[in-house]
Amino acid sequence: MKRMLSLALPLACSLAVLAGPSLAQDAGRMTGLKLDGDKPIEIESDHLEVRENDGLAVFTGNVAVTQGPVLLRSGKMTVYYAKEGGTGSAATGSANIDRLVVENKVYVKSDTQVATADHGSFDMKSEVLVLTGKEVVLSEGDNVIVGCKLTVRMATGLANLEGCGGAGGAGRVKMLLKPGSQDRR
Repeated sequence: MKRMLSLALPLACSLAVLAGPSLAQDAGRMTGLKLDGDKPIEIESDHLEVRENDGLAVFTGNVAVTQGPVLLRSGKMTVYYAKEGGTGSAATGSANIDRLVVENKVYVKSDTQVATADHGSFDMKSEVLVLTGKEVVLSEGDNVIVGCKLTVRMATGLANLEGCGGAGGAGRVKMLLKPGSQDRR
């Protein structure tokens, strides 16, 4: 479980970078991953649709989000802005973010970790990251862990990876740890 947390929490931090500087910095201290919440966030996509009245922005087509060493790629990213008590504009990105939803081949890379999934979400209020898919893969070097649903509660540091529920052991959580891999850090 400790090794799973060391793989999963930096991933949560990576997505938290997209959500806002203060959360990313707090999460980075939790895991030892050094993220700079003061660095600019760059978002590129083929298309952006802003629905100011609905409080959301939808990025589609080759979405790439970078901040420092963190890279997130997906086919689609929807940013939901807080409606209650929120100030700012969805059009300029100055409104408070409620949650992020990414889908269509989600790929997240930090300095040393890579995660892939079909879908992902990060809820700002509950500070919960969820990655789901046919196969959620977390890797760090030669070490790999695979399941179908990863839930990370950033406030407590609790990570839970669920299997896929297949028959005959096919749906179990799988982990491959290479001997000596921790010594190379």
